[in-house]
Amino acid sequence: MNLRQLEVFLWVAELKSFTRAAKQLYMSQPAVSFQIRALEEELGVKLFWRDEKNVALTEAGRLLYPEVKQMVNHFYKIKSGLEDLKGLRRGQLVIGASTIPGEYLLPLLIGDFRRSYPGIQVSLRIGGSGEVEKWLVDREIDLGFTGVFIAGKEVQCQPWIDDRLVLIVPSGHPWGARQAVSVSELMKEPLIIREPGSGTRRTLEDRLASRDILLGQCNLVMELGSTRAIITAVQAGLGVSVVSFWAAQEPLLLGRVKEVLVEDLNLQRKLYVARYQNWINNYATDTFLDFVMEKTFDQL
Repeated sequence: MNLRQLEVFLWVAELKSFTRAAKQLYMSQPAVSFQIRALEEELGVKLFWRDEKNVALTEAGRLLYPEVKQMVNHFYKIKSGLEDLKGLRRGQLVIGASTIPGEYLLPLLIGDFRRSYPGIQVSLRIGGSGEVEKWLVDREIDLGFTGVFIAGKEVQCQPWIDDRLVLIVPSGHPWGARQAVSVSELMKEPLIIREPGSGTRRTLEDRLASRDILLGQCNLVMELGSTRAIITAVQAGLGVSVVSFWAAQEPLLLGRVKEVLVEDLNLQRKLYVARYQNWINNYATDTFLDFVMEKTFDQL
């Protein structure tokens, strides 16, 4: 019995899949099966029930699981402690983020972090908030940054920084000369929005719902998969949109779009950072989380 076998066992037990465990461990599926089979032969028990669709722990597997988790976690604590003593000269960190934190905030922070810890290899994956949540639960990322709160009994999610959504209109739009418009006016105007699952869209849906308005009651003319594409469409005069302030800063400063307030509609929100609790410790993750939580953004 060796550490590799125990790691493989733990990943298969957690993800309930040989295929997904192989992906996480950068191994082939036959190699994962070989490690499990070797462990079962050494222990003289069957650890998993398997068929074409399902993988489940046997009674022996359920008995072994908490002990293996404790052993592997203890090993990683020792390893992390040594990395700490070495000043984090080596390590790996995988971050998942929705569009706003992933495209507008985290790249700069990762750059600052890498200057302090050049030995840490950081990977950033960008997708919708729903995708980030799935990556986190599937253990494909160490940290997730989103525009919506991620709930789950094994997920630790906390507020990160403030954000607010802003209504933007083309530079030549009649609303550009006004201080504010009503919600009823916004509902009639051609509206460009993000795709379902986007944190920005979910925030807008929630705030409209607080006024007993469904998003579908608005004059929706286009759904786009990125905030940059939405801003470009607004610039082109295809409609108006509600986007994050962080994304709108540059085009607003350059005069490419105009910001208009929406009366009686609270568009303040938080961006969140989440991690999976009770999993293998990663000192690089802890260090990066402390690093980003100390950063302040005062442009709002």
